[in-house]
Amino acid sequence: MQFSSLDLAADLQRGLLACGYHTMTPVQAQAIVPARRGKDLQVTAQTGTGKTAAFAIPLLQRMLDHPKATAERRPRALVLTPTRELAEQIADAFSRYAQFLPLSVAALYGGVKMGGQASKLKNGVDIVISTPGRLLEHIALGNTILSDVEFVVLDEADRMLDMGFSTDVLQLLQLTPDSRQTLLFSATTSAAVNELSHRMLRNHQQIRVAKANSTADTVNHVVYPVEESRKIELFEQLLAEHNWFQVLVFTSTKAQADQLLAGLQQRKIDAAVCHGDKSQGARRRAIADFKSAKLQVLIATEVAARGLDIQGLDFVVNFNLPYLPEDYVHRIGRTGRAGAAGNAVSFVSREEEQTLERIQKLIGSDIKRIIKPGFEVSNRQSLLKSISRKVLSGRANKASATVIAPVGGSKAAAKSNAKSKTRRPR
Repeated sequence: MQFSSLDLAADLQRGLLACGYHTMTPVQAQAIVPARRGKDLQVTAQTGTGKTAAFAIPLLQRMLDHPKATAERRPRALVLTPTRELAEQIADAFSRYAQFLPLSVAALYGGVKMGGQASKLKNGVDIVISTPGRLLEHIALGNTILSDVEFVVLDEADRMLDMGFSTDVLQLLQLTPDSRQTLLFSATTSAAVNELSHRMLRNHQQIRVAKANSTADTVNHVVYPVEESRKIELFEQLLAEHNWFQVLVFTSTKAQADQLLAGLQQRKIDAAVCHGDKSQGARRRAIADFKSAKLQVLIATEVAARGLDIQGLDFVVNFNLPYLPEDYVHRIGRTGRAGAAGNAVSFVSREEEQTLERIQKLIGSDIKRIIKPGFEVSNRQSLLKSISRKVLSGRANKASATVIAPVGGSKAAAKSNAKSKTRRPR
């Protein structure tokens, strides 16, 4: 289905063409028309399928259909998102789509001074993209008012719930009019997401582009069993053997990220880290250098699992499996985007085998194992069987010793046994 068939405003269509948009992705084809008609939507679609355009285009068109003058402190549209990186990415997408439109866009997030953001809000912004916490700060300071908001979008709603933003989101929604149109987008679905949708949406339409919690069909998944202590060594060897370039690596902790960075730097591999201890400026520079191919490896914790949109990213490596199986879907969603091929590589220690089983259950398929010569490791089931055999053997030996002891026991034991045989009941 072509964007030209939507009968969009000429300047909006012009903006999409400037972005190279011609054919709609499945989520865009299913969501844009009902959203343009004013319908509340709950949309579940895997990461990298074009969800931003699926809500941005109908929102922009509806604002053009009912034009209003930009008002100080009073935005018309609000997009809530869980991370600073994602807020910047969405704001950039809106700005590109609306480059020929008389509509202004601003991104609000923490980690930077509020002065510049406050000035934009006071002068008037039509579309605000914000993290929940920073928006509440601006509201408390009187920098913005949500009583004129006509459109609300919750992007990555599942991630916002995982990060504990549920109360903030509901508080913000209470400050918007009941007449608003609300669109909820998520990559995965859960009871919590469904509960949130029923609390904030009215007579909504559900759109599920792929099966729940699925991954892109274009992504090739593999796992390498490896001892935890040898993961850095394995990564460096694979990096050299396969000449991987622009590899995004996810770790579970900041300490693991820093340790991997130190190992790569010792071998003169261009790499950087992106995690919560780094300043916003440092994280921006790391991402920018990675996108511009100045870095071979970008190491990130969960903070970067959403909001990184890197064209042509071939490899995502899970140095450690995520604590939540749903986060696997989000992590590997950085590759194989918009129909392109991608590779998701995971290093799995014995201790992570149960987590791998939960991930496979979630995505509905087994992941291919590759045994790397020199890095062989017994799997968790073999380890449990070995432990079980030792336990059973120990019990058997103990039982045998208990039976044999009286036969070869001491004279005292024999005397005791003799007494017990002659003792009569009272």
